[in-house]
Amino acid sequence: MKKRVFIAVGFVFLAFFGWRIFLLITESDQGFNRGMRDEQQVAVEVISAGNKMIRVNRKFTGTVYPLYQYIVSPKVSGRVVQITKRIGDWVDTGEVIARLDDAEYQQAVLEAEANLKIAQASLAEAVSQMELAKQELDRVRSLQEKGIASPSELDVASTSYDAQKSRLELARAQVQQRKAALNSAEIRLGYTVLSATEPGFVGERYVDEGSLLSPNSPLISIIGIDSVIVQATIIERDYGQIAVGQPAEVEVDAFPGEMFNGKIARIAPVLQEASRVAKMEVEVDNRAHRLKPGMFTTITVMLQEKTGRQVVPTSAIVKKDGIDGIFVVETDADSGTHIARFKAIRAGIVTDTETEILFPEIEGPVVTLGQHLLDDGSMVLLPVTDENSNATGGRGNSSVSDEGRGK
Repeated sequence: MKKRVFIAVGFVFLAFFGWRIFLLITESDQGFNRGMRDEQQVAVEVISAGNKMIRVNRKFTGTVYPLYQYIVSPKVSGRVVQITKRIGDWVDTGEVIARLDDAEYQQAVLEAEANLKIAQASLAEAVSQMELAKQELDRVRSLQEKGIASPSELDVASTSYDAQKSRLELARAQVQQRKAALNSAEIRLGYTVLSATEPGFVGERYVDEGSLLSPNSPLISIIGIDSVIVQATIIERDYGQIAVGQPAEVEVDAFPGEMFNGKIARIAPVLQEASRVAKMEVEVDNRAHRLKPGMFTTITVMLQEKTGRQVVPTSAIVKKDGIDGIFVVETDADSGTHIARFKAIRAGIVTDTETEILFPEIEGPVVTLGQHLLDDGSMVLLPVTDENSNATGGRGNSSVSDEGRGK
């Protein structure tokens, strides 16, 4: 009897332990399945494709140059007795910049004036002698007609008249020569005063007062920077997309974050054979005189612009089996699960940050982060925000920025 009781109790314990093991195994399987389902969902971030403007900009590096620059130099030799300008001073057109010692050139003018007076006196005497010779010739001719004067007397009078006529022409030529010499002396005297031919700032000063200069020695340089030229080089790939008149933005290290507006003024008609680049000049209004020659610049030129285009982040583009495309998230209406669908695309303008989608028309959020872990039909897990919870019944979607909406 006792043996049967022990057998019954043992059977009950075995049944209880078997039931517990069954429950443990079942719960483990369910947890595993839930884990598998959770592992199949890929956490991603999304954004809505929006219609907006897209641009293609190209950046170049360049250097600021003045609109014009010239060197003030004397045309005659002399010692500098006065310089009125220093570096950075403003110079107006015609303003005197420097003077040379002019004593020698003033003396040359006085000498030329005296020589001219001598030549003019000689001319007056020649005119008088010419009149006398003409009167004598007329008298001899009259006497010959009356048979009183001989032919030899007429020849003498005629020869004397021709000689005086030649002396008169010589005297007139000497007067012209002396006038030219005086003009030359006055011009050389004027060269001792150096003035500006164009307005601008003094860029460099090469000498000081007391220096002895020879002709064409540099004295100071003057630059015009009401407008400046930013010179850069463009490569062959960009050459066909850049044209004279295109707007450009210039930035310099001296004013970080500030853009100076300009336009492309000139493009070289040839590319340098060694480097395959061409020179480009951008003209920038600089009436505030903030840009200075020699500054290093970054030039931004807009090569292309389109408005109202379907645009997604360039980071959203993936390549599957050699085909460019994007993943668009679809939501199952019954289960509420989010599924990623691969859409092949045809791209238009492509920049570092944005890509224009020409085809197809995109409906639904576009995956921007985690897309490289997806396949067509993969389940995805979207971040939850207040905005998306209200819009999707609490299951979540990514927020869309103003840029993504195309605003």
